[in-house]
Amino acid sequence: MKLKIGILGASGYVGSELVRLLLLHSKVEIVYLGSKNHRGEKYNKLYPNFNFDLLFEDENLDNLDKKIDVLFTATPHEFTAKILNENLLSKMKIIDLSADFRLKNPQDYEKWYHFSHSNLQLLDSAVYGLCELYEEKIKKANFIANPGCYTTCSILSLYPLIKEDIIDLDFIIIDAKSGVSGAGRGVKIENLFCEVNENFKAYGICTHRHTPEIEEQLSLAAGRKITLQFTPHLVPMQRGILTSSYVKPKINLSDEELRKIYEKYYKNKKFIRLLAPQLFPQTRWVKNTNFVDINFSIDKRTGFIVIISALDNLIKGAAGQAIQNMNLMFGFDEDEGLKFLANI
Repeated sequence: MKLKIGILGASGYVGSELVRLLLLHSKVEIVYLGSKNHRGEKYNKLYPNFNFDLLFEDENLDNLDKKIDVLFTATPHEFTAKILNENLLSKMKIIDLSADFRLKNPQDYEKWYHFSHSNLQLLDSAVYGLCELYEEKIKKANFIANPGCYTTCSILSLYPLIKEDIIDLDFIIIDAKSGVSGAGRGVKIENLFCEVNENFKAYGICTHRHTPEIEEQLSLAAGRKITLQFTPHLVPMQRGILTSSYVKPKINLSDEELRKIYEKYYKNKKFIRLLAPQLFPQTRWVKNTNFVDINFSIDKRTGFIVIISALDNLIKGAAGQAIQNMNLMFGFDEDEGLKFLANI
């Protein structure tokens, strides 16, 4: 018997990726698509590329307990913090793709997201769904806070070095680039074609909302508070994340020793690919996949370690990782519904 799936925010870019990927998943059936703006419309009217005519609905979530087993929420921040509750979690598993439950300190929401978190009980119970790091917790979870796209790329790039305590934790710089779909499907002047085409810019300088998420998770790995420099950039492409991270090692390392450290943590992870020496990640190699590509180099001249990583922001950075979480929660193969190669 297939799992019954509901998706809130199914009309957005991440929501449409959830629909596309879940339609390829042999263990599930989509039975509910939630959208206020498109209520009553068929899905393939909004996305004619899908042979899928389920109607968008705007039903009270409390009425869905007999209809769905898993609810994915691909909604703007502050929305799920207001609508999710313990009663819903007693009836279904929830995977939240918004930022509303990723951070454990409620004051971070006031500082970085500019709202006061009103759902502290669920904030404490949410499991951070970075599958490669928290697999065992995810398997036992009812409620997942799905990580952000920049965050996933950045954390996985640096985690082995921090966990092994071989870099200076007071000097971490992450330079990141994203495709335009990372900003969502809403109409914004700065994301119009004429604004982004033939242009390349930094944004959210010293204020980007993924900064505390990266710091929180890497601080857990380090066992102490980490403060780092994170600067995102907008690239005129539809999808993709590429991060370049710069750190200072505390010990002398060879390239071979560094590779062994990464292999210790990632060798058996299905969706992390450690590329061959001197072959550095490109966004087109991970486009439309759930893979994270990682490689690194030690600059013998400056002594810095440079780590390059890439992922698809809509898949491993959002919808694919959410499905990977669901697979772990229900004991499916981790790559069920996610077995595809890059289309370059």
